[in-house]
Amino acid sequence: MAPEIEPLLQSRAAEEERPLERSKAARVASLDVFRGLSVFLMMLVDYAGSIFPTIAHVPWNGLHLAEFVMPFFLFAAGISVAIVYKKVPNKFGATLKVVLRALKLFLLGILLQGGYFHGVTSLTYGVDIEKIRWLGILQRIAIGYFVAALCEIWLPRESRDGFLRTYIWQWCVVVLLSAVYLGLLYGLYVPDWQFSDVRGSSSVMTANDSRSYTVRCSVRGDLGPACNSAGMIDRHVLGINHLYAKPVYRNLKECNMSGQGQVPQSSPSWCHAPFDPEGVLSSIPAAVTCIIGLHYGHILLHVPHHKDRLIKWSTFSILSMCVGVFLVLLGMPLNKSLYTVSYTMVTSASAGITLCLFYILVDVYGWRSTTRVFEWMGKHSLGIFILITSNIVVIAAQGFYFGAPENNILKQVHWIRSRFVHD
Repeated sequence: MAPEIEPLLQSRAAEEERPLERSKAARVASLDVFRGLSVFLMMLVDYAGSIFPTIAHVPWNGLHLAEFVMPFFLFAAGISVAIVYKKVPNKFGATLKVVLRALKLFLLGILLQGGYFHGVTSLTYGVDIEKIRWLGILQRIAIGYFVAALCEIWLPRESRDGFLRTYIWQWCVVVLLSAVYLGLLYGLYVPDWQFSDVRGSSSVMTANDSRSYTVRCSVRGDLGPACNSAGMIDRHVLGINHLYAKPVYRNLKECNMSGQGQVPQSSPSWCHAPFDPEGVLSSIPAAVTCIIGLHYGHILLHVPHHKDRLIKWSTFSILSMCVGVFLVLLGMPLNKSLYTVSYTMVTSASAGITLCLFYILVDVYGWRSTTRVFEWMGKHSLGIFILITSNIVVIAAQGFYFGAPENNILKQVHWIRSRFVHD
């Protein structure tokens, strides 16, 4: 704990001697600020990532700023679960609410990211059911929320000292989910596989053409983009035509992707294949991130003093970071597309450290004016996400132009982008 923070924490100790129920009722502004930061980062990497590649998603292994967005959302969702279900008088009624909320969020994700809105270049809507994308960002959050909420509602709590012992059954779920994920990721045998490119990703194809490819694998435990078991599971469970059509691994040097997003025919066969970064297998450790956030929510609810909260949050964040770094040293890469356990621990630790910083700034020092925008964005995060993901904001921007509709604001943005981005 920094020396300059200690006197302030001590000076506020008297305020925190009030009953715990009253401290629970107060809204923690730093959580809204943290959620708003996640929304802001999503917007930043979406719109500025092409201009500044260092903040955009890495093609495969590694961490850029964009790799922290999804874990931050899941982490915040876990904290919210702890707050919403701190008291559950009717477990069956609460479970029904969880199912309905998760289902609504999942269906909304399909509507927004399944291809229903055709984007800024085509003011139409509708989707081909044979190619609809079933999983995405909101769907992943829905899955994580569902798992964390069921843990909070149904798993017993031991009356023991320490949060690890009190919520031992929830941590058993974390270990079990991680073990299942690792067993499937490293244990499944991935045979050679074939697919037909019917989306026209090749530079030598028209939209109506299709070309068959064969990917040579016959391996077990491979974590590359071509032969990992996560992709194999998605191809069998979801169907290859329902996966994300433009995976970020096409930015790898091996794929030689052009500035127009076309993959040359000379590139390896797997460069033409779709891959879902929010797939079935990777949703398992994503749910673990929610449960980790749930633990931070327990500390928020049951520890009344600022100093004690920060000590517990910081300690757990440092331990999580050490576990993540240790796994990296053992050879497990930081990979967002596979959502590796090392990635889970490092990004969860980063979320915890960021929450601590905002908590000190906003809830301890009371500097809410400096983060007012983030706080507002956090309170309206879902609405902002809908506006951004559906491209409604971008489409509306085309209605503002200079002299003629062809000179709209969006065209000016593309012109500015062309000045900075060189293919």
